[in-house]
Amino acid sequence: MDIRFQVDSAPVLGPLLVLFAVGTAVQVRRDAWNMRRALLQLAAAVYVAAVLSLTIFPLNVTWGEYASHSPWISQINFIPLLTADITMVPNVIMMVPAGFLLPLVFRHATSPSRATLMTAAASLSVEAAQLLSYIALNNGRSVDVNDLISNTLGGLAGYALVTLALRAPALRGPLLAASLPRSAALQDDRRRTATADGPQPAPIAAPAVRP
Repeated sequence: MDIRFQVDSAPVLGPLLVLFAVGTAVQVRRDAWNMRRALLQLAAAVYVAAVLSLTIFPLNVTWGEYASHSPWISQINFIPLLTADITMVPNVIMMVPAGFLLPLVFRHATSPSRATLMTAAASLSVEAAQLLSYIALNNGRSVDVNDLISNTLGGLAGYALVTLALRAPALRGPLLAASLPRSAALQDDRRRTATADGPQPAPIAAPAVRP
């Protein structure tokens, strides 16, 4: 039996985004989230959907005569930088927003090394999903270590940009207002505030009055 059809991103990711937007609107109406925080989370959700639509979708499901019979191991390029070219640039750009959002959304993105690891983990998950889609659906996706490298560099660049933005007085306030309560950005701001205030001196007791 020969099966060939394509699953586009819009019918899958579109309804999920609508549900997320409705849930966000409910949280704003209940005063659980402020508007800036809601907009940040919506932006993050749209960004994730855009990345998935570029890297995972469309799913070209092929079984039977037209399916690829090449072993899955042949779909992986293990050698870094050997085939590197200008096509790595879009992969770098794609992950810059991820690095920018990390400290505003997640509490563990407290340093460049952690942000790099988190970006690499996200990129590795995408590559693994592409490989699984080839194994299960003969989707024709290849896995390239150069994609992992370029995506990680993009995440690191994004983290550097948000670090600079948080140091700018005009941008720091709006970014912190939009950050999630336990995000790395807010944790760092609380530490800075506590350090700047310093320990408060103990009150001096009034001398006792003897009769």
